[in-house]
Amino acid sequence: MSALQRPRRTVLAIRCAALLLTACPWMACAEPPLSGINLAGGEFNSGRKPGIFGKDYIYPDTRTAAPFVAMGMKIVRVPILWERIQPVPFQPLSTAEQARLDKVVATLAPFRIIILDIHNYGANGGQRLDQSPDGSAKLADLWRRLAEHYRGNKQVAFGLMNEPNGMAPARWRSMVNESVVAIRKAGARNMLFVPGSNWTGAHSWIAGGRASNAAAFQNFRDPAGNYAIEMHQYLDSDSSGMKAQCEAPPVIQRRMEAATKWLRDNRHKGFLGEFGAPANAACLDSLDALLKHLDANADVWMGWAYWAGGPWWGANYPMSLQPVQGKARPQAAIVAKYSQTGAAR
Repeated sequence: MSALQRPRRTVLAIRCAALLLTACPWMACAEPPLSGINLAGGEFNSGRKPGIFGKDYIYPDTRTAAPFVAMGMKIVRVPILWERIQPVPFQPLSTAEQARLDKVVATLAPFRIIILDIHNYGANGGQRLDQSPDGSAKLADLWRRLAEHYRGNKQVAFGLMNEPNGMAPARWRSMVNESVVAIRKAGARNMLFVPGSNWTGAHSWIAGGRASNAAAFQNFRDPAGNYAIEMHQYLDSDSSGMKAQCEAPPVIQRRMEAATKWLRDNRHKGFLGEFGAPANAACLDSLDALLKHLDANADVWMGWAYWAGGPWWGANYPMSLQPVQGKARPQAAIVAKYSQTGAAR
């Protein structure tokens, strides 16, 4: 190549890149977030430990999962009660429960990512982990054992804890660090889903300044580089998911903006692990607004999982997405619209 050709080609390359960016801005060109569902049941009747499988709690089967696979969903989040998989801290996992989880993993193989979610709210045996002198070590021991078992299956992802609360985000971050080290030392490179404290709410992620989740997890890094920051966001006035009324779409948009900006500014990927809506018209509009926000910010939101499906909800749980006698729930049309945008991934 001559010296004369080189600058001409450089100019052409710059012009082409500029045209591409004009036609397809980065955010608009990002692949849509992976869609998903929480298939609840493994955490039911948590007051009965370990409880009786099939009576106190249940795991999803092929029939339960089928509507969501057909919808194009790629992620399934499976709640698990810690005391059922590991009845005694620092002791081996339950052989019977491990066999059930292995069956669940095989059953849910049509999903790309199967998240094993320790659904304990930052506690074990009724005691908050930060109030136990060895709470952090307990959690790291659990995850070491699970990591050793599932390190050969790349579909299995590790949801470190569902909605820790009541403890300082910095204290929770130190527990996360210990569990991440234990998982990676076990030789597992499985994807990690990392929540904050304070119920890991997106709306409150930056609240509290230096005492916020934003400050505690700003510089979080996984040695394997295979993680997402997990947040939750419900649509009612207090973001609890317990009320039948939802905030208007502009409010939902504002709730998400600060967390989205934080993810982008700190180069983290986010995962909205729980959200849901009753079937009234106002809530369906807000559900659409939430999913539209995630789609529009796909450069930082890698995926989401609706709360919830599962075989035991019946017809009365207002946010259930599980079909009843083969009939789809009203929320399904909105969720399916955003599921199908990423179905080819």
